[in-house]
Amino acid sequence: MAKVIDTNRSDFSEMDNAEISREHWKIMFISGMGFFTDAYDLFIIGVVMALLKPMWHVGKVEEGLVESTALLASALGALLFGRVADMLGRKRIYGFEVLVLAAGAIACAFSPSIWWLIGFRFILGVGIGGDYPVSATIMSEYAGKKHRGMLVTLVFAMQAAGLIVGPLLAATLLATHVSHDLIWRLLLAFGALPALAVYGARRHLRETPRFLKASGHEEDESGRLKKSEHFDKKTHSVSFWDGFHRLVDNKMILARLIGASAAWFLMDFAYYGNTVSSPLVLSALGEDHTLLQKTLTQLGIFVVFAAPGYAVAALTMDRIGRKRIQGLGFCLMAVMFGLLALIPNIEKLTYPFLVIYGLSYFFTEFGPNATTFVYPSEIFPVRVRTTGHGIAAAMGKIGGFIGVFTFPFFMHWHGLPAAEGAAAIVSILGLIVTIFLLPETKGKSLEELSEEPSTPIERASAA
Repeated sequence: MAKVIDTNRSDFSEMDNAEISREHWKIMFISGMGFFTDAYDLFIIGVVMALLKPMWHVGKVEEGLVESTALLASALGALLFGRVADMLGRKRIYGFEVLVLAAGAIACAFSPSIWWLIGFRFILGVGIGGDYPVSATIMSEYAGKKHRGMLVTLVFAMQAAGLIVGPLLAATLLATHVSHDLIWRLLLAFGALPALAVYGARRHLRETPRFLKASGHEEDESGRLKKSEHFDKKTHSVSFWDGFHRLVDNKMILARLIGASAAWFLMDFAYYGNTVSSPLVLSALGEDHTLLQKTLTQLGIFVVFAAPGYAVAALTMDRIGRKRIQGLGFCLMAVMFGLLALIPNIEKLTYPFLVIYGLSYFFTEFGPNATTFVYPSEIFPVRVRTTGHGIAAAMGKIGGFIGVFTFPFFMHWHGLPAAEGAAAIVSILGLIVTIFLLPETKGKSLEELSEEPSTPIERASAA
């Protein structure tokens, strides 16, 4: 492990000014594997449902529940794991969320009916949600201030690998003569492998120095936490509800919580609705296209547009800044979704459709899909950091749940214009939230961000 920072110092300047080390890359990788699974499952469930509908005669309600239940459950997982990580420590619970995730993925693969699948996806979702606040905060609290945005973004950018591996694996299996009943089970079971691969490494990470100081604890060589000589029961003992009270009692923190949560809610509504329903969206290009053709088309879009979006976001996060990237992303998402909604019969113009649809992915990844993950890992004080991130992530997943559940109904109601028009409207709302409720965080230490009013609303509240 890298050199342990003295947790009794009044600041973390040594850590803040550190360059990226091998240890940073290690933390980034083992933190990011949960997001590989998140993105993999995000895509693959659309393919699985395309296979299951004719086999199990799945209705619209059941289809919507299968594709959205994991999102709703992940909101619960984010809230629960986020709060517990502030109470007991990041390290004490790190790794257990991927066990829940893996158990859910394996159980889904053995589902005997649609309702069993819905129930097991709830378990999967709890594990996915729990990964958000803990992984983001661990990376944020270890990173130097010059590179924090890039490193936290790279944790999240492991989604790019999942978005590529998902359709690649699906296309490979669909091109074989393996029965569809076996294919969908293999696709769901595969999601457990990346999570299990990093369980041991997560359990052996050391606690972050920032949490140790804030909680009045220290860590011995074996990784056990014990109360330090600075522990004060009145100051450091917290209840489950204490963190939620701290977030709402401070006007500046509350404004940031509302901003981060609203932006994530709006972003996930558009993003998850489009991505989980991608086979349905791409069917607009031609009803006669096979599932394999649609899967390969989606793979091409992810490789050409989505993956570069993640890369550009990581490379520019600490240069351009979170606020500008998020605002620009929401703005251009609205433009792309608006074009898909307003251009008459755009689905009949194959190449223009694919370019605009692909660019919507690029500006989502190089934009609010990355920044809504980074922001909550920075803008809250250390004692409520994972709690705040968990609330924001939960609101995002609720937005995703609503988007996934309603997107097929929009498509059946008035087709592509209704679905993409809704996505354009929520993107405009996301831009407004970003402008008024979120600060710029680049180049500042976590401690500076905890104390400094940065938006007009925050400064007015502090006055």
